[in-house]
Amino acid sequence: MAKFNVVDMNGQHVSEIELSDAVFGITPNEKAVHIAVVNFLANQRQGTQNSKIRMEVSGGGKKPWRQKGTGHARQGSIRAPQWTHGGVALGPKPRSYNYHINNKVKRLALLSVLSDKAPMATWSLLTSSLAMSTRPRPWLQC
Repeated sequence: MAKFNVVDMNGQHVSEIELSDAVFGITPNEKAVHIAVVNFLANQRQGTQNSKIRMEVSGGGKKPWRQKGTGHARQGSIRAPQWTHGGVALGPKPRSYNYHINNKVKRLALLSVLSDKAPMATWSLLTSSLAMSTRPRPWLQC
């Protein structure tokens, strides 16, 4: 059982509490934590990057030169990707990076992190008197 100190609003030691090994005593699963962190970071992405394809670049409605007889390679538009100021061939378009992970994996990741941090004993639990206040001032005075 993991033991934690319980303190009051003044930071005085009130008591000690033992917490369940089902939460704070499991073997940490690094893969589950990695999956949860990558999922969190992917869900934070905006996905607003954008580039213009040849259809979206202004201009280029006319063939630059005729098809045959000039010695140049055949071209259909000056906004094709191989031209300067042309469109981008396979550039990024706005999309969502969000995806979901299973609730059991999410829960395992949380329990793994709690179990990993518990032996360090750097936590202190507050008494409920602080939680009863809805005003910010008591929190700032801690």
